[in-house]
Amino acid sequence: MSVPSMTLFYNPASPFARKVLILLHETGQLDRVALLPTQVSPVSPDAALNQDNPAGKLPALRLADGNVIHDSRVILEYLDTQHVGNPLIPREGSARWRRLTLASLADALLDAALLIRYETALRPPEKHWDLWLDNQAEKIQRSLAYFEQNAIAELSSHFDIAAISVAAALGYLDFRQPDLDWRNSCPHLANWFAEVSQRPSMQSTRPPA
Repeated sequence: MSVPSMTLFYNPASPFARKVLILLHETGQLDRVALLPTQVSPVSPDAALNQDNPAGKLPALRLADGNVIHDSRVILEYLDTQHVGNPLIPREGSARWRRLTLASLADALLDAALLIRYETALRPPEKHWDLWLDNQAEKIQRSLAYFEQNAIAELSSHFDIAAISVAAALGYLDFRQPDLDWRNSCPHLANWFAEVSQRPSMQSTRPPA
């Protein structure tokens, strides 16, 4: 086994970090990256993380030359250029933009879910903004409906950046919003997710209980 040349700052519960870990599994690069669990929140920064990463973003990847790249989308793009297998992000053409757009929609679903999490977990109940929470929930429902109605065939065709992003998003909903019951309204998406959840990369990156 080779000595890791990169370090990944990550939160094991983060769906954005999970996307990176899944790609590392799928592309056979796990042994190249040392994993450094890092706990932060919008009101609790980490000094070590903030070095060369002034916004304190997670996940962040310190490269062999010491430079730090952050934002899961940037990290995924970088790591997808570092292996010899088929790319998980199409390099060009309409397929590239379609797969990245599906991945972006999955990220938007995650953003809404995380905002709900922050509002309900970090703010006192009497300060919760119900209308704002409802609007975030509607974003999640619209995104799920789009995947169910317009993207199942595409997601099933390749386990690439789009499928990884959607799978991580659905896993996060199960983790943080188990009462959402999204499977009832999205049976095709539920069947797809049940299948891809059996992949070793998905099994080994499940969020902590």
